[in-house]
Amino acid sequence: MGIEVGGILGLIILIANVWAIVKIVQSGASTGAKVIWIVVILLLPILGLIIWFFAGPKG
Repeated sequence: MGIEVGGILGLIILIANVWAIVKIVQSGASTGAKVIWIVVILLLPILGLIIWFFAGPKG
């Protein structure tokens, strides 16, 4: 069993970040807001995802 927990956790974070970016692109927010949210998620993968979940564009 050569699969490490860090690798699985990293994969989960990657999937969550991709999902968040797709949701941001589909949202009704302005283009500038979308770009800022995507940059935040890319630069701060875990923290950015948490911030986006609570304060990001809805809908």
